[in-house]
Amino acid sequence: MTVLSALQAELVTATNRLLATAASLSADDLAAPSLLPGWTRRHVLAHVAGNAGSLSNLLIWARTGVRTPQYASLDARTAEIEAAAALPADRLLTGLHDGADRLAAAVRDLPAAAWSAPVEGMRPPPHPAWYVLVRRLREIGFHHVDLAAGYAPADWPDPFVRRELHDCLATWPHGHGPVSRLHFLPEPDAATFPRTAPGGNSVSFAGSGRDREVVARWTGLGDGPILRGTSRDMLAWLTGRSGGEGVSLLPVGQPFIPGPEGGRLPEPPPWLTMPAPADLPATPPEDYP
Repeated sequence: MTVLSALQAELVTATNRLLATAASLSADDLAAPSLLPGWTRRHVLAHVAGNAGSLSNLLIWARTGVRTPQYASLDARTAEIEAAAALPADRLLTGLHDGADRLAAAVRDLPAAAWSAPVEGMRPPPHPAWYVLVRRLREIGFHHVDLAAGYAPADWPDPFVRRELHDCLATWPHGHGPVSRLHFLPEPDAATFPRTAPGGNSVSFAGSGRDREVVARWTGLGDGPILRGTSRDMLAWLTGRSGGEGVSLLPVGQPFIPGPEGGRLPEPPPWLTMPAPADLPATPPEDYP
């Protein structure tokens, strides 16, 4: 048993939720701004539709061994999004469904051995084909929030939060980040902190004193303050899906005082500087992370 079954099941659920949200939007709703600067909801859905086709190209590459890029170029990608965003609402939604169906077929038809084949996005590093499922879940999870249509970080499933935090840490600019440590507080209903800590960072599952409620820590991140928050609030801030709501700042060397701590949060480090961690196992693992 590998992680493929769990990722595929998660992808079906995430896709259906996004499609349901999209179907609930009127033409006026679609024309309204999204949370992404300069993009309407139409642009977000056009991008998600095109992304499904682009990731299908990578699975074709894995199946055939013939290099098949995600997009012909960045300019072609931009032009595709703009063209799809200008379509009538029914055609835009049809394209969203068609892209999801095409990707689902590519996933279904991929031979078992091909999930280990190396492919590459628009930026390095290469990654094994199984990680395409993670990348698609990332696109759906974050862009569903970007629609600003009722789906929020609080709705992210636990596996999604845990996985995306893991990959944030795996691609962190170690020693050069704007904070020194991140302290994760318990979620109201479930602990979704990363179970592993790539890059030699420490994770502790029990605190003491002022940090007795901390369930996990990332250390050695850079210079600056310590930030505290739940996994979902922290992920939303790290990925630009919030202004830092629920995340508090604790300057180094100052005692923790319960309640609002004040202070301005630093800008988060660049997110997704790489489309995938550099050291992924070629063979689909039993679980990820």
